[in-house]
Amino acid sequence: MGQQLPDGPGKALAEANCNSCHTLLSRVGSGYTAEGWNTVLRMMLNQGAPLPADQIEPLKAYLIKSFPEKGKPDGVVIPGPAEVSFKEWQVPTPGSRPHDPLAAKDGSLWYTGQLANVLGRLDPASGKFTEFHLKTPHSGPHGLQEDNDGNIWYTGNTGSLIGKLDPKTGAVTEYPTPEQGDPHTLIFDKSGILWFTMQNLNRIGRLDPKTGEIKLLTPPTAGARPYGMALNSKGTVFFVEFGSNKVGSIDPKTMEFHEYPLPDAASRPRRIAITSDDIVWYSDYSRGYLGRLDPSSGKVTEWQSPSGPKSEPYGISAINDIIWYSESGSTPNTVVRFDPKTEKFQSWAIPGGGNIVRNTSVTRDGNFLLANSLKNDVTLVTIKRD
Repeated sequence: MGQQLPDGPGKALAEANCNSCHTLLSRVGSGYTAEGWNTVLRMMLNQGAPLPADQIEPLKAYLIKSFPEKGKPDGVVIPGPAEVSFKEWQVPTPGSRPHDPLAAKDGSLWYTGQLANVLGRLDPASGKFTEFHLKTPHSGPHGLQEDNDGNIWYTGNTGSLIGKLDPKTGAVTEYPTPEQGDPHTLIFDKSGILWFTMQNLNRIGRLDPKTGEIKLLTPPTAGARPYGMALNSKGTVFFVEFGSNKVGSIDPKTMEFHEYPLPDAASRPRRIAITSDDIVWYSDYSRGYLGRLDPSSGKVTEWQSPSGPKSEPYGISAINDIIWYSESGSTPNTVVRFDPKTEKFQSWAIPGGGNIVRNTSVTRDGNFLLANSLKNDVTLVTIKRD
């Protein structure tokens, strides 16, 4: 196992049950709260961990004592001109690990229940949830997109597949990727072609929904780890390289890559949004910065995120050319608003803590949707308008 686990009651349980998917020490990070460890154990059970009911509490007590949450910065709240309200809903299955949210055209709110192997739909008016169970066990639903016919597409991150759900019938169609890997984030281009990243395999995928054909392309940088994606007004697909300090793009017609280096070698952009002027905005997770890239000139401008270098900016969206994102490393997680015209930040603490907002979506009426993986909820941030 490499490093030894701390001694104490429950150590043997941890050694026996917490190392089948990843070594425990490699996944602990900065630890968890008691609530966080409770959720992590539910995730393990959802994934089939052979943990008898009478061992859950002793193991949880050991993990809480041995690996408490530590080293996270306080979430910084900055006042400003915008007013928002928060509405949070717990998803039905404990330990689902809601990963990505999606605001559909009909007003419904969706999420990937990554460790429950479901896609969830929420009617925000009634609070009613519907869970759609997927075909391949433990497929790890991750990214979400909606096509023009209302079908919901997802990446099977641990199933090496792209999936399509028909919400009217519940039917699921699966498209296995040509190489075993980890389909991650996905986006449709203007021609209806589906593009997706494969982070650890270091590929960009192209799926034609009409034929089911998938092509995998390799970015120029070895170990680029392509992650978040966005489309500009010209139809160019942009992505960020979480394994390097670069933003990349691919021309959907020629399939040619272009890479834009960021000035700091330590930058690790994780998610991306594009405003109407085709400026690329990225969350620099490793350094705690919000970044602006002008692809026409290659010029990069950066701002320190309000909660500092360990704030871990993550999910990001552009709403009416204002940048909205979440700091996933602060306690609590925050929602941050940045106005490119004034270069001013405003921020709010997420009432339920967030923990961890990995991706975001924009509703049809211009509000901000979050999925909170360890809180096991989805959160709608309604932006007050005059």
